[in-house]
Amino acid sequence: MKLQLLPSTFEENGCSSPRQHLTSFIIDDRVAIDAGSLGFAASELQRRQVRDVVLTHAHLDHIAGLPLFIDDLFSELEQPVRVHASQGVIEVLERDVFNWSVYPRFSELSNAFGPVMQYRTLCPGVSSPIADLEIKPLAVNHSVPSNGYLISSGATKVVLTGDTAEMDEFWDQVNAIENLKALLVECAFPDELEELAQSSFHMTPTRLRGELEKFRGSSCPVYAINLKPRFRERTIAQLEALGINGLEVLKVGAPYEF
Repeated sequence: MKLQLLPSTFEENGCSSPRQHLTSFIIDDRVAIDAGSLGFAASELQRRQVRDVVLTHAHLDHIAGLPLFIDDLFSELEQPVRVHASQGVIEVLERDVFNWSVYPRFSELSNAFGPVMQYRTLCPGVSSPIADLEIKPLAVNHSVPSNGYLISSGATKVVLTGDTAEMDEFWDQVNAIENLKALLVECAFPDELEELAQSSFHMTPTRLRGELEKFRGSSCPVYAINLKPRFRERTIAQLEALGINGLEVLKVGAPYEF
């Protein structure tokens, strides 16, 4: 399995930055997990191949690029972009984004080849075949209805939390997975913003350390994701100071093979 976190922030010279304002992961250049920067950071190969978008939740930094992605491809789509999400997330998209006021309701539109967007509802704990993958929603703990995911490609299994605070059911499910190849878990704020992290249902390095004590996959690499860009350097320094074995920060734009 190949995984890449798309860039979403740019330096003064126009080059991509390691900071992350938006979230979009691409699996095998074919499936997007979240769509924050999908509309402007996907490669040409990814633009041609990605027709399945799986959403963790409906916060703007995870969906912002979806309307732009479909808009850009509208006339050339020979098959619809399939948006996979919980029923609650789909309802938010239709009510607040694809509502004819913010953006056209693409689920009602077609081009010369047929429909341009379709919704596919994901049910809690039920695996769904998506492209060449199997994707299973996992319960997480965020301020709005949200899913993490178990992503399987044959025997290769990777888990991604999306945005979350402390969890219990999630770890019960993850600890039951055999031969997990990678765990991607959020760590949004530095420790001094503990109150903000708690009220917004996010992690800090210290809170993450406590959560990883519940994880029994001692040989599995763990990658911190979704670091708030303003506090990225402080959060990384605090993670490094904790000396958590097997933990590193996922690099923006870098391809990972599992």
